[in-house]
Amino acid sequence: MSRIGKRPVEIPSGVTVAVADSVVRVKGPKGELSHPVLVGTTVVVEGNEAKVSAERLTRNPAFGTMRAQVYNMVAGVTVGFSKVLEIVGTGYRGQMDGKNLVLQVGYSHPINFTPPAGITIKVENPTRLTVSGANKYLVGQVAANIRGFRPPEPYKGKGIKYEGEYIRRKAGKAAGAAT
Repeated sequence: MSRIGKRPVEIPSGVTVAVADSVVRVKGPKGELSHPVLVGTTVVVEGNEAKVSAERLTRNPAFGTMRAQVYNMVAGVTVGFSKVLEIVGTGYRGQMDGKNLVLQVGYSHPINFTPPAGITIKVENPTRLTVSGANKYLVGQVAANIRGFRPPEPYKGKGIKYEGEYIRRKAGKAAGAAT
């Protein structure tokens, strides 16, 4: 059995975890999240701990995954998750128009992006934005969707990239012809 799955998830004060109709619901100061209980696993709340167990002693890949889902939901409603994106390129910028994100990333038209419910986008400066929310999966997916509008290219490094992401650079035509 999974070593991660065996560890109980501690529930901090101010957070409630309930299991009903094979759905785990977690409610806290940053919002409410729910996830279906995966096949072959059970979730039991005892005091201030949530424990995940496998129904059979054979190998069950959903065991550790279910524990990770419960842990991420508890962490999301208490602390939250965020991803930072950097916009690199001359004239490339982002700004907020109400709740919509407007990106100027080298196309003939601006790109309007409306974030889904539960996600907030904050533009710290025109070339740096933060995507945050309680749902870890949704934060990562929204950040990936924004990055997908103009992924970084390998010759000049222009585009939208994650903070700290390394872009492998290629030599241009002139470098190959010189030798």
